Amino acid sequence: MCGIVGYIGNRQAYPILMKGLHRLEYRGYDSAGIALIDNKHLKVYKTKGKVDELEQFAQQKDTIGTIGIAHTRWATHGEPTQNNAHPHYSQSEEIAIIHNGIIENYAVLKEGLMKEGYIFQSETDTEVLVQLIEYMKKTNDTDLPTAVQLALGQVVGAYAIAVLDKHNPDLIVAARKGSPLVVGIGEEEYFIGSDATPIIEYTNRVTYIGEEEIVTIKRNEPLKIKTIGNIDKTPQIQQLELTLSQLEKGGYPHFMLKEIFEQPHSLGDCMRGRVNVDKDNITLAGFIDNKDKFLNAKRIIITACGTSWHAAQIGMYAIEEYARIPVEVEYSSEFRYRKPVIHQDDIVIAISQSGETADTLAAVELAKQHGAFIFGICNVVGSSIPRNTHSGCYTHVGPEIGVASTKAFTAQVTVLTMLAVLIGKENGTLSHDEYLKLIRELSLIPDKVGDVLKKNDQIAELAKTFTYASNCIYLGRGYNFPVALEGALKLKEISYIHAEGYPAAEMKHGPIALISHEMPVIAIATQSETYEKVLSNIQEIKARKGRIISIVTEGDVVIKNLSSHTIEVPGTMPCLAPLLSVIPLQLLAYHIAVVKGCDVDQPRNLAKSVTVE
Repeated sequence: MCGIVGYIGNRQAYPILMKGLHRLEYRGYDSAGIALIDNKHLKVYKTKGKVDELEQFAQQKDTIGTIGIAHTRWATHGEPTQNNAHPHYSQSEEIAIIHNGIIENYAVLKEGLMKEGYIFQSETDTEVLVQLIEYMKKTNDTDLPTAVQLALGQVVGAYAIAVLDKHNPDLIVAARKGSPLVVGIGEEEYFIGSDATPIIEYTNRVTYIGEEEIVTIKRNEPLKIKTIGNIDKTPQIQQLELTLSQLEKGGYPHFMLKEIFEQPHSLGDCMRGRVNVDKDNITLAGFIDNKDKFLNAKRIIITACGTSWHAAQIGMYAIEEYARIPVEVEYSSEFRYRKPVIHQDDIVIAISQSGETADTLAAVELAKQHGAFIFGICNVVGSSIPRNTHSGCYTHVGPEIGVASTKAFTAQVTVLTMLAVLIGKENGTLSHDEYLKLIRELSLIPDKVGDVLKKNDQIAELAKTFTYASNCIYLGRGYNFPVALEGALKLKEISYIHAEGYPAAEMKHGPIALISHEMPVIAIATQSETYEKVLSNIQEIKARKGRIISIVTEGDVVIKNLSSHTIEVPGTMPCLAPLLSVIPLQLLAYHIAVVKGCDVDQPRNLAKSVTVE
């Protein structure tokens, strides 16, 4: 959600900034802009639409300058228009700002600034902030870093900002609270990004800016960081594990398809060093270091959003089955506001691919205030959730560029399953034989995912026959119910076809009224203790002339005979079935979207990292 790029050094900034904006397109946006300084001349160019349109707009413009900032905006305050796009000038056009996040008290600040004679050109909260910075700079006769510090002291909300001052062409001031920001350190040059993707091409040395920290980035000088409260901080330099090749499509037409096909490898990476068949054990350092917390927990609360919430649902089934600890799964956005009852012996597991999801971060802070132990599961090393939780586990699947999550989902399910098995083994609720069986079956999952991916051509052909649909129903039971939710979400996200997931038995409590020959029903019916029940539900659909696409275990002929189309997946234990049954649903959504001509990697209105409420 929104992207920030910045550069200061000896090279021309424009090509670096534009390439950085393209790297950040996956985050979701609806306008783009750039600001450059050359000889104390501050130039701002911005457009509604894609980065390509910004490049066309800037073709005949003056793009000279070795310092600049650039932005992709996902609209919050004000429609996606050129005026509302970032960067925003201050009234004097001496200062320019880019901003991710939301200034919650912008209306009060704007009213005060208007009384001081400030006139606004946009509907955004961001323009209020740049005007406030200019006001602080002029009324206090101070420098830009101090003006930013004073202004942010009056701000309520979330932000990652980068600010330029035309009178100081050797300086960028950046700051963050609740929205990510990273600074890359090169040879006599610095790079800024809302994540590392626009930086890795130039340097692997970075520092992550902390909460309520302001960084002064000056040409040929060391970084200076201080808090809004004026406490000096020492930059902590880290080495990025990210590689440039991970950010390329690698011959695939879309990042989403690439990431679906990466899952045998990404799941292997997720389990590497953790699942050891030779030694018959599972190892998670975050669990081992805090074993007593987990074994003494009276309740586990899992908080997440979107796809991560679906993974959490599967985790709930596994933890309750194997560890026998009650689990509640909460939407982060609801959890943070409903005055939940949280005890000190609760464990709160926070799940987020990006590690920056605003609602999940807020839920973490709420749980910490109540004294709960917080365990994070995320993919991005150095992101906010790992820094704000007591312990946790990285999924290690590499960057996920496609907005619709695929490999992050299967990795989150894998981590939660490993955690459930470990707790069960240690507290004695899981037998040794079952423990060994789970280890061995987990180790086979990457190859079995590879087998499912061999059905890609079959699924691509199937997709052509369902592009007419305007509604779909997904059904599953037990571990496959959250898979039904996830499959429906994928179809909605990238093909814009309305779809809903239900527990199969709930279909007759209302949704069965929708069944007709025009309504595709996707039934996830792999072998489990509820197989016969799902079979009965499918027969109910068949009796009403519903079109059934079934996901079944290899060799199943009963449900196959009732279905219009069938996709077989290898057999496995019920708790691991989601790792296989979700793959055809990911591919089906992808191919339907492609046939419909949809923008698969950047679906409309969506953002990869949701850093605002």
